[in-house]
Amino acid sequence: MTSVFFPSVVKGPVKRSAGLDSRRAALTILEQVRAGKPFDVALDGALGTLAPADRRLAHELAAGVLRQRSALDSRISPLVSRGWPSVAPNIQDILRLGTYQLSGLDRVPEHAAVDTSVTLAREAGGARAAAFVNAVLRRVARGEPELGDESSDSSERLAVEHSHPVWLVRRWMQAFGIQGTEGLLRWNNTRPRLILQPARQSLESLAGRWRAAGFEVEPAPHGAGLITNESRPADLPGFAEGDFIVQDPAQALLARFVEVHSRSVVYDVCAAPGGKTIALGRLAKTVLAGEVSPARARRLGENVRRAGSGREWVVVADGRFPPVRQADVVLVDAPCLGTGTFARHPDARWRVTPEALASLEKLQGQLLTQAATVVPTGGLLVYSTCSLEPEENRTRVDRFLTGHPDFQRERSNTVSADLLTADGDLNTIPQQHGMDGAYAARLRRTR
Repeated sequence: MTSVFFPSVVKGPVKRSAGLDSRRAALTILEQVRAGKPFDVALDGALGTLAPADRRLAHELAAGVLRQRSALDSRISPLVSRGWPSVAPNIQDILRLGTYQLSGLDRVPEHAAVDTSVTLAREAGGARAAAFVNAVLRRVARGEPELGDESSDSSERLAVEHSHPVWLVRRWMQAFGIQGTEGLLRWNNTRPRLILQPARQSLESLAGRWRAAGFEVEPAPHGAGLITNESRPADLPGFAEGDFIVQDPAQALLARFVEVHSRSVVYDVCAAPGGKTIALGRLAKTVLAGEVSPARARRLGENVRRAGSGREWVVVADGRFPPVRQADVVLVDAPCLGTGTFARHPDARWRVTPEALASLEKLQGQLLTQAATVVPTGGLLVYSTCSLEPEENRTRVDRFLTGHPDFQRERSNTVSADLLTADGDLNTIPQQHGMDGAYAARLRRTR
């Protein structure tokens, strides 16, 4: 469908442009994620100067497509006579956006979902691409295709239905069973709410200030922060002053699990983006925040300047070569698959592979071993991940302790017992505890 815009007529063109702008932004996000950018980075770059309503729609469209990609592809691919792989990647993304609107967003009219997708296809590939997208989406809107019998393989069925890699679903079925895995997959496909933690103001003061300003907040699980339905933290009073940070309860509980004291010198090995650094800085004497990536270190520095206590110091450093000789507390929040944070990072599920797991295991071992060299007798080494995979968590710590008999596990008295394993390690499970998945172990040097 061709539209002609007349500059003297305001109402029609503005509405149509706004609708297209949000879809264009969503398409840009998907293209950048496909090129390897993290979702949050692509999101920040693509939303630009969009109006708030268009920002929200672009975010919802891009995240929804990433969360439901397998299910969307299984619906579209039977309608492509030459096979789904024959479709150019950018046209695939346009078809996913259109199908997601038709099947997942009741408030978007059918004609708007189809027409805007056709326009995007024309911009991307000309009249032929537009006609193809129009034909496919018209069939989707009519309820085609008639799907056949479900796969008899439960893991394959769940992988398609909830859009996760089948190899990962099979792992989780062994760990959590079918019902537990379904709960986890549903959690991962739910848009998470914004959770805020105190920085330069107390939780009670923040809650009172926001409620007085008309913002609704409620306690997060285990009292670890405040939940709000707002989507932009910068809109809340106190953001510019650094009164609070955005952080999931699991990470706030990790800072509590560490049990830092006022005389402690802390070395945070992999510190970006800085939430734990800021939390630890509220309690410790000094926190040295290390980050190997200069770009991530800059972001870490920005966050510390906005909301830190002034006791945090940022340094660009590789954790395999510690920049300190000794620290009372060393936190290794190790790079990992991040399988506990898929709800917040809907693109991450499509980047994880068994090969990446093996590579990360090696790096985690190196970081943990080198971090141990700067822990004095009586000092504390804390190892943590945002992963659900045992190789990155309990098994990694067991291997470390086998090779380092001068360290031993130590329980925490600051975290609820239902969040601890039999060994005393912190272990949050999304579908059980209503927060990101995370793991941590306290390792005390005894000699």
